[in-house]
Amino acid sequence: MNSINKFWMDFCQKHHVNPGELEGAYAFGGNSQDADVLSDLINRGIKTATTSIYDPDEDVPTVGQYAIVLNGENKPVCVIRNKTVEIMPFKNVSAEHAYLEGEGDRSYDYWRKIHEKFFAWECRENLNTIFSENTEVVCETFEKVD
Repeated sequence: MNSINKFWMDFCQKHHVNPGELEGAYAFGGNSQDADVLSDLINRGIKTATTSIYDPDEDVPTVGQYAIVLNGENKPVCVIRNKTVEIMPFKNVSAEHAYLEGEGDRSYDYWRKIHEKFFAWECRENLNTIFSENTEVVCETFEKVD
């Protein structure tokens, strides 16, 4: 049993959760440094939201499901549970959602600048498309459970 599976099974036993309620285990951000910073913000309860490019070929997160947050070394840090999931054009993401993402000075301007740059790169490098204000994104809020 690897460390992620053990972490999840220990969590399930402690919290009386069905092991089938795990949506996945993943790191936030585009590299190991981002993953370390963002997993720390989540673990400290500062980051309670995230935004990602909507990809119709991938499953959309499900409200109520659990996920394991990984750090930059792909080691489990904590467990989160999805509270809300919405798909919308990038231009419609609210300042409140940006604040809940907990990054930088938590302002909408900071959030927008960082996410435009990251999403433009992700669209170009991974999705073979061009990012625009109308690109659909998935906005999630979550709570740290453990």
